[in-house]
Amino acid sequence: MNKNLKNNAKLCGLVLFLWYKFLILVKIMKNFLFVIVFTCISIVVYGQDKHFTQFYASPLTVNPALTGAFDGKYRVGIIYRDQWRGALDNPFITFAGSLDMRFNIGKRRTFRDAVGGGILFFTDRVGGFDFNTNQMAIAGSYHKALDRSSTQYLSAGIKFGLTQRNVNYELFTFQDQFNGIDGYTNPTEEELPQNNFSYADLAAGIYYTITPKRFTSFYIGAAVHHFNFPNASFYNENDGTIHKIHIKANTHLGARLPINEDIQLFPRIMFTIQGPHMELDAGTNLRFALNDHGGLALHFGTWLRPVRTNDSMNLDAIIVLAGLEIENVLFGLSYDTNLNSIAKYSTFHGALEFSVMYLGEYENETILCPTF
Repeated sequence: MNKNLKNNAKLCGLVLFLWYKFLILVKIMKNFLFVIVFTCISIVVYGQDKHFTQFYASPLTVNPALTGAFDGKYRVGIIYRDQWRGALDNPFITFAGSLDMRFNIGKRRTFRDAVGGGILFFTDRVGGFDFNTNQMAIAGSYHKALDRSSTQYLSAGIKFGLTQRNVNYELFTFQDQFNGIDGYTNPTEEELPQNNFSYADLAAGIYYTITPKRFTSFYIGAAVHHFNFPNASFYNENDGTIHKIHIKANTHLGARLPINEDIQLFPRIMFTIQGPHMELDAGTNLRFALNDHGGLALHFGTWLRPVRTNDSMNLDAIIVLAGLEIENVLFGLSYDTNLNSIAKYSTFHGALEFSVMYLGEYENETILCPTF
């Protein structure tokens, strides 16, 4: 009997010892995960910026020269992106909203120059760690008419933003918080950096558009972002840790081409490079008019996104898009089928985007459907 008690006691002791070691292992893994998170944050700083598949639905994030680049008086747009919901418990969420206005200069019917002004807000959230990036920005532009009939414009714009980043340390635990029995209830002595900071961010761009005839137009533009090299590290410069955001440069071009009276083609390309990373978004949308005056239409499109990381090229995503245009409101819905390594962890491993754009008081009466 005594022998059985001793054996049971040894067994209980062994179980407690293994349980203790298991908790220590879990704690180590959490610390390791903490390091990975901050490493990923640094990677985001260096290589990943806000990103939308329907980039044309958020023009102020693409190029400040697009501020006021439309036939109307004002434009309101919102776009929401939900990424990797099937693969992560807390997906990446990005939201942007903008308002821009166009003011024609003078009352001349020829060489009708214009200025544009706008405001942009965007937020990007990494779930699980509550890592957030928020920005408020203002943009201004000048649109110079290049001919008497105002069919060609050369535009230039600049954007100033104030960006805030924060992370919630309460979601992390450290080894020195383990109470030795059943949890991590002790205070930590880890020296953590500030969890909230802000920095200024500047962008500038140019844009050229030509409309040789009705329903036909071509455009090309280029922009540089972060050209003031902001420091986006949670540590300050006194700690000797500086993480400058790489300049991001993009070139975008596209066209509006009529196939017949009811069908129009919208090919678009955007090439982006930031540090060692490169991305190309290329595709075409088709617009099908559903009534005679063109105020009701359906949009369908397919896109490809090849990217370059670590000196290698691969196809990151295949994209499908559908949209509904009702007078001067355009709704867009797209889904990215990702082909990268995270795809193997979930059946629904892509990104869903929804956008709405409203064009107010569009002035070109010869164009029955507004050009967004």
